[in-house]
Amino acid sequence: MAAVDLTTHPGHLARRLQQAHYLLWNTMVSEEITSPQFAVLNALVAEPGLDQRTVGERVGLDRSTIAEVISRLTRRELVDKVRDPQDGRRWLLRLTAEGLRTHKKLTVRTARMNQIFLGPLSADEQTVFFDLIQRVADAAEGLRNPQEPVAASRG
Repeated sequence: MAAVDLTTHPGHLARRLQQAHYLLWNTMVSEEITSPQFAVLNALVAEPGLDQRTVGERVGLDRSTIAEVISRLTRRELVDKVRDPQDGRRWLLRLTAEGLRTHKKLTVRTARMNQIFLGPLSADEQTVFFDLIQRVADAAEGLRNPQEPVAASRG
């Protein structure tokens, strides 16, 4: 049996990209704040006062993952929870002053990191890369959360 060419397997390439991103993130951005945690901080800068479920939807994290991320950010005093005045069962999230400072600092670092990460591509290639990877990610999201069950095809 012949070996498979893994350069034609998107999952293999995505994993390699993720490994490179993780290495750059830890060396250039932060060893304390993860990329998903930064995404949550960023979502709350864009839309302060979101509830946990909505933040998870905005950044593409499932319920258990977003709960853990929010818990860590709260323990680090980067995010505050306040009761929703319209619905006392819900908690609304906002960044603390330290959370805002952290976001600002990491935003500069992520921009620098992204320049290096995307350095092999021209500006036009970067645009195409983002378009293609966004389309695949959106389609994959649809597979993870299908609106209707997919019927098994019978041949």
